[in-house]
Amino acid sequence: MRHLARLARPARPFRTARPARFGIAALAVGLATAGCSAADAKPAAEQPTASAHAASFANCGRQVSFTRPPRRTVALDQTSTETLLELGLQDRMAGTANLKTKIPAHYEAAYAKVPVIAPKIATAEQLRAATPDFVVAASTDLFTKDRAGTREELDALKVPTFVSAVDCPQQNPAGKTPFELLFSDYENLGKVFGAEERAAGLVAAQRAAVAKAGEGAARVPAGADRPTVVYLYSVFNGMPYVAGRTGLPSEMSRIVGAQNAFDDIGEDWPEVTWEEVAKRDPDFIVIGDLSERGRPGDSAAEKRAAMTAHPVVSRLAAVRDGRILQVPGIELDPSVRSVHALGLLADGMKDLGYVR
Repeated sequence: MRHLARLARPARPFRTARPARFGIAALAVGLATAGCSAADAKPAAEQPTASAHAASFANCGRQVSFTRPPRRTVALDQTSTETLLELGLQDRMAGTANLKTKIPAHYEAAYAKVPVIAPKIATAEQLRAATPDFVVAASTDLFTKDRAGTREELDALKVPTFVSAVDCPQQNPAGKTPFELLFSDYENLGKVFGAEERAAGLVAAQRAAVAKAGEGAARVPAGADRPTVVYLYSVFNGMPYVAGRTGLPSEMSRIVGAQNAFDDIGEDWPEVTWEEVAKRDPDFIVIGDLSERGRPGDSAAEKRAAMTAHPVVSRLAAVRDGRILQVPGIELDPSVRSVHALGLLADGMKDLGYVR
């Protein structure tokens, strides 16, 4: 996610900038008149109750504090929305935005309760209309002046903000893996909403899923070469975008006993050339299917076609022999869904004979 600040690059058109019409000043007016509606909103009976203690913790370089659980939370992206839904917090949500793909079936009923304040990236005006008392996002690039407003501006308006720890590695303890950072997100959000028990259950279940995915790698003989893998995320204007060292797939590879072929590039999803993919000659390829996004080159079928049509890439053993795995593209970015893609990767490694 860190590369997303470079808005000119086309690798991640999910988050195309959208200028605000009125900006943060409009948000200030809306929040100044929103006190009654926010204070009068009551959480549903089945929702978590307030913690016995106030919640306060560091989040991506800022201290966030709460004296009571928020009642009108806005999630600025699908990743944050699904995390809150997984924690059972739909009745504490006043809005969601930036839907990238279909909501999974097990979230549909809860998602239907949440107002959509913007089909794409929310502006300050749209955020104001939702009268939030808490704003959550998976990445810092959603908190800019031409989008929802900066974190500093929202903090001055007494609206606390939260960014996934995965997007702020420089502020996190050294050595924490992306999955551990995701787990810390769940725990901190659990503290905020008084939903610690549910958050702890989610962490335990996902930690177990990560451990299970790594079982095959643990049985690989010491000193054995790890198979190399290229993760093909998107094809934009004919050019491939692959997983670099700082993206979640690099950590997924380590867990299952593989080696990301582009670990030498310090980006999440760098643009490369097909010739460079061929030069790396990976043992297998993982395709991220983004069919629901609907842009040229997004579907798994289009990516397969691009590889088989390329005069050099088509001759790679991985392509020629069909050593290609397919996973949902959205799950290759850190989210509550990512352990599912990790499981698919581990199973695929077994099917290809790389682990026992």
